Amino acid sequence: MSDADKRTSDDVAALVAEVEAQERELVLPRFTHDDAWQLGCLLVELATERDLAVTIDVRKGPQQVFHAAREGTTPDNDSWVARKVRVVERFGASSYLVGLRARAKGDDFNARHQLALQEFAAHGGAFPVRVEGVGPVGVVTVSGLAQGDDHALVVEALRVLAAG
Repeated sequence: MSDADKRTSDDVAALVAEVEAQERELVLPRFTHDDAWQLGCLLVELATERDLAVTIDVRKGPQQVFHAAREGTTPDNDSWVARKVRVVERFGASSYLVGLRARAKGDDFNARHQLALQEFAAHGGAFPVRVEGVGPVGVVTVSGLAQGDDHALVVEALRVLAAG
């Protein structure tokens, strides 16, 4: 049983509140192709420093602007990226938050929304890129770690980018 599976309903509710706060906090003043590239490169730097086997994907609108797969990843990570991105695009929230909200209600995400498991994954790692006064303009995704760790790495990089 993973640590995530051992969480109580109070733990899950607290985590939902924490991720909701992150989404309110991480709104950028702009998001250009250069910003997307910088965000992707920052994630590669962090992953390299920590020797993490992850796939990194940054999209602006429907366009994939950055994609990198570190040693130790497989094509399955690309599938996870695509599945997580679809969740963010459909629900307008991070894939982690969508999954946590379902869990807090005791729901099976895919069954509740009648979504194919091979098309949608409400697991941590994909985060909406929001621009102040505009709203969601893209998605940044990490795949390869435990879902909470994928999410945390994305949040860390977005905080650096937001700080300028």
